[in-house]
Amino acid sequence: MKLSKFKFDLPDELIAQYPSKHRDESRLMVLHRESGEIEHRTFKDILEYFNEHDLFIFNDTKVFPARLFGNKEKTGALIEVFLLRELNHEMRLWDVLVEPARKIRIGNKLYFGEDDSIVAEVIDNTTSRGRTLRFLFDGTHDEFRKGLFKLGETPLPKNISRPVENDDEHRFQTIFAKNEGAVSAPAAGMHFSREVLKRMEIKGIEATFLTSHMSLGNFREIDVEDLTKHKMDSEQMTIPQETVVTVNKAKDENRNICAVGTTVMRALETVVGTEGKIKPYNGWTNKFIFPPYDFTVANSLITNFHLPYSTLVMLAAAFGGYESIMYAYEVAIKEGYKFGVYGDAMLII
Repeated sequence: MKLSKFKFDLPDELIAQYPSKHRDESRLMVLHRESGEIEHRTFKDILEYFNEHDLFIFNDTKVFPARLFGNKEKTGALIEVFLLRELNHEMRLWDVLVEPARKIRIGNKLYFGEDDSIVAEVIDNTTSRGRTLRFLFDGTHDEFRKGLFKLGETPLPKNISRPVENDDEHRFQTIFAKNEGAVSAPAAGMHFSREVLKRMEIKGIEATFLTSHMSLGNFREIDVEDLTKHKMDSEQMTIPQETVVTVNKAKDENRNICAVGTTVMRALETVVGTEGKIKPYNGWTNKFIFPPYDFTVANSLITNFHLPYSTLVMLAAAFGGYESIMYAYEVAIKEGYKFGVYGDAMLII
């Protein structure tokens, strides 16, 4: 499968700049895999496609305020720092991206906050844009993280071309977000409102959770035409024993299992064994899923509409079928569906 197969023309105005007024009122396209039939619904209708004892698997990762702005020592130049992951909490080491990268060298110090309350020193150049920073801070780790995150802002993706607003802190997050560590929100889960979750409970639809901390690797440009040569950035993930028991029981009973988001689908396929069962896991995954691919665990998928060339649209195409997904995207563009993390949803069944 080639990268160029995932090219399509997406008008800028179809990239959602804001979420829908209410979480469950975004549009929903339903794609039936076997027939290719497409239905146009509203997200709050989604439970019509599920029955008692079906199982939804959610990602309970929590986005942290990963984007900071600091000043370079001596020159005072404004530097954007995007926190990627904490490497060592005792030494306060973080992997970060910096912009503009050309202005930052090993040994440079950056100052954050109106009173320069947090200082960081560049100790390593890990990539052309990436750096490792050591934060200099007197106090406990909890005090440090609290101070650091207080200075940060919600890390909206670059294709949302507006300043961060107060509501983003709440909306760029699922309502069941629990385990902090993501730099992007699991978009499919953001459509679920308290009302939809309550209706699931009343209908007898089960729910379970895993944690997969979304990284910028999902959005990094692929620079090879042959997709087998692309290396995904690693993401941290945890699948607890309780979830394993719930999922494997549903598999044994041939129940419908729905992965809520591409991160959930990827996590499940990372840990599935030869017998089709999953196992507990606490570690990293760099699994890259693109067509053709045989899925083992889930038999339905909720996902957003993704941008051209993205690894996310590739996973959707692997699950829904390349031809069906690319046609569905044509229809979505024609019908004015919104794309991106704040965009509309697709249910593939």
